[in-house]
Amino acid sequence: MSNTHRSDRVAVELMREINDILRLKIRDPRVQDVNISDVQLTGDLSQATIYYSLLSDLASDNEKAKTGLKKATGAIKSELAKRMTLYKIPDLTFAKDESVAYGGKIDELLRNLNKD
Repeated sequence: MSNTHRSDRVAVELMREINDILRLKIRDPRVQDVNISDVQLTGDLSQATIYYSLLSDLASDNEKAKTGLKKATGAIKSELAKRMTLYKIPDLTFAKDESVAYGGKIDELLRNLNKD
């Protein structure tokens, strides 16, 4: 029980710090519109899946952001090591958060349901 509580606290802290690092430290224009929406950690805190969302729906912007985040992973991890007091910084894996697009699709379906 306490391990999940700890991983939840670490996940929230990682999300806050990574958002801050992307905004202030990473100067890559490909990741300027990236917003971290969720962090999922393994039980032993060795792996972190970072879910991100974009303001743009274009496939080209998505590929650019994916490439930019992959390039910046080392710098982000290094900056996290300076900011956080963890024994080992988890390995970071970035994944696009599809929940925003899914929610928009559900809203559209509900609106169209009322039109009929």
